[in-house]
Amino acid sequence: MTGSKRIGLIAGNGRFPFLVLDAARAEGYEVIVAAIQEEAFPEIESHGAAAVYWLSLGELSKLIETFKREGVHRAIMAGQVKHKQIFSSIRPDWRLAKLLLSLGTRNTDSLLGAVAKVLADEGITLENSSSLLEPLLPKPGVLTKRAPSEPEKKNIAYGRVVGRHLAQHDIGQTVVIAEAACVAVEAMEGTDATIERAGQIMASLESGPSTLSRALTVVKVAKPNQDMRFDVPVIGVRTIETMQKAGASCLALDAGKCLLLDRVAIVTAADAAEIAIVAD
Repeated sequence: MTGSKRIGLIAGNGRFPFLVLDAARAEGYEVIVAAIQEEAFPEIESHGAAAVYWLSLGELSKLIETFKREGVHRAIMAGQVKHKQIFSSIRPDWRLAKLLLSLGTRNTDSLLGAVAKVLADEGITLENSSSLLEPLLPKPGVLTKRAPSEPEKKNIAYGRVVGRHLAQHDIGQTVVIAEAACVAVEAMEGTDATIERAGQIMASLESGPSTLSRALTVVKVAKPNQDMRFDVPVIGVRTIETMQKAGASCLALDAGKCLLLDRVAIVTAADAAEIAIVAD
C-alpha cells in the first residue's frame, strides 16, 4: 500500500481485524475502525486504532459518512460476518435497501461486490484484506509433522473437485469427506458448524454397520476467482479444536489463498491431535 497513511478498517468477527490493525499500525498507518456491532469483539476499542465507530450491519450510509468525515479513501474489510446475519438481523438503511433490491442473486460475492462498488463510487477503495498479512498465507506443502495418508490424499483430491464446484456458485468453501464420500458441505452456517455437523452424521452411524471410515478429511478451497478484498478463507485454532471433536484427521487448504490466523498455535494444536495439514 502506498499513499496516505490513513486507512479504514471494517471490522467483523474474530481475530482477523486485530491482526490487520496491528499490521497496519506497524507500517505507520492511522487506522479508523468501523466496527460492526453485531459481530466485532468489544476489545477492538482498546487496540490502538486512531478512532473506533460502532455501526450496525445495515448502516451503509453511516459507514460512508464516517469514512468521509475521517478522510478515509482506502479501506480493508476483515473479519467474519455470518451469512445468516445478512439475511436475518440486518435492518438496511435506504442505501443498502436499494442495493439489495438491485441484486440478481443474494450470495456473498454479489452483495459485498455491490457494497465495494458503492464505496468506490463515493471515493473509498476497498483493498485486499490480506495485503498486510502475506506471511499468514501458507505456501504449498505439509505444515504439520504428519503428512496426509494415502486414504486422506484420495479424500483431498475428491474434496477439491466438490469444493471447487460449490465455490464456483458461491455456496460455501468447505467440504467434509470420508472415504471419497461427501459427508457435509458448507452453506450459510460457516466452516466450524459444517465440521460439527459432519461429526454428528458420522456419530449417528455408530449404531449400525457402515462402509465409511470414521476419519473425516476437511477441504477448504478458495473461489475460482477469489476476490481477496473480502470473504477470504480463514482458519484459526478453533477450527482445529472443532475437527478434533468431530473426528477429523486431515485439513487441506489452497496455498496462498487461505489465512492462518495464528500459524504456530494452529500447527501446534494439529500436531497434538495428530491432524495433518497440507496446502496445495
